[in-house]
Amino acid sequence: MIYLDNSATTKPYDEVLHAFSQVATRFFANPSSLHSLGAEAEKVLTQARRQTAALLGAEESEVIFTSGGTEGNNLAVKGSALARRHHGKHIITSKIEHPSVLESIKQLKEHFDFDVTYLQPDEYGMITIEKVEEAIRPDTILVSIMHINNEVGTIQPIEQIGEMLASYPKIAFHVDAVQGAGKVPLPLKHIDLCTISGHKFHGLKGCGALYMKKGVKLLPMLSGGEQEMQARSGTESAALAASMAKALRMSTERYKSNREKMNRQKHFLLNGLANMDTVQINTPAGQSAGHIINFSVPGTEAEVLLRMLEQEEIYVSTTSACSSKRKRSSTVLLAMGKSGSVASSSIRVSLSYDTEDKDLERFLAVLEASVKKLVKLAR
Repeated sequence: MIYLDNSATTKPYDEVLHAFSQVATRFFANPSSLHSLGAEAEKVLTQARRQTAALLGAEESEVIFTSGGTEGNNLAVKGSALARRHHGKHIITSKIEHPSVLESIKQLKEHFDFDVTYLQPDEYGMITIEKVEEAIRPDTILVSIMHINNEVGTIQPIEQIGEMLASYPKIAFHVDAVQGAGKVPLPLKHIDLCTISGHKFHGLKGCGALYMKKGVKLLPMLSGGEQEMQARSGTESAALAASMAKALRMSTERYKSNREKMNRQKHFLLNGLANMDTVQINTPAGQSAGHIINFSVPGTEAEVLLRMLEQEEIYVSTTSACSSKRKRSSTVLLAMGKSGSVASSSIRVSLSYDTEDKDLERFLAVLEASVKKLVKLAR
């Protein structure tokens, strides 16, 4: 099996599974309970928070554990916008954000009368600093721009945007860093809210974290026991938190020794795809992450090509996993100015640190044969 859908989810590390099992078995008590078992579980939770914060470059009190990227984005976007609505009701985002961000903003617009500016990316999927600054109004209270695009891999100039927004203290800056955590470092100095998800860096599904800079206010989306600094009620899972902290540590360490290999593999794929006449590459060669490569075969159906690869036990994806079952053209590629035929035939390949060179050689060979067959049938 050749698994090339790591942007949808990654295989958990064995060490992460072991950590989860050990903590879930030994420290199963509710961390909020007053007895000694609860205190032991709370210690494990605190240690996981401390480790996660250190790896992110944050303080312990700035890490809120969530169930994953979708919840983190909902909490960051809705929570910060509603908490700041007395300052204004204008939000800036881009047309190529993850659905959990775009749908959260849509709800704010439809149900709470927020006004939204959707920034258009350039042909490389880039949102420029100038476009963000031009969109700022006196009533702007939130800017939400993702770090790495989940479909084409473009890396946004987050640090520069954050530096610019530092001059606007009434504006909260949220970054969806789900695709970058453990793969592309991101300093948090000028970021107010930042979302990560454990299963994207070899942790377990159901765990994530939201970085919330000290002093930032949120309206909680979940009410009840006031856990997680009163920002996210619900019984915490020490096992999930501990296993995610371990996954983040392992992935961060592997980044240091594997980043050159991943970038080499990315360019190997780009060169191989460029040699196929009917293939159009959508991922920019520069200013893009090493683990995401997006391409199209205009005139063919992406799902048919995906099934042909699957028959050879090669697993890729079409659009974002969160929207792929809708069977529609990639909104990201359309926003980048790509044609309908390109947007409807896109395939995403996403690597991990475990991807081997021979896997990519096999993928390119099978892909080329499959594409030739499809093109011949389409004539």
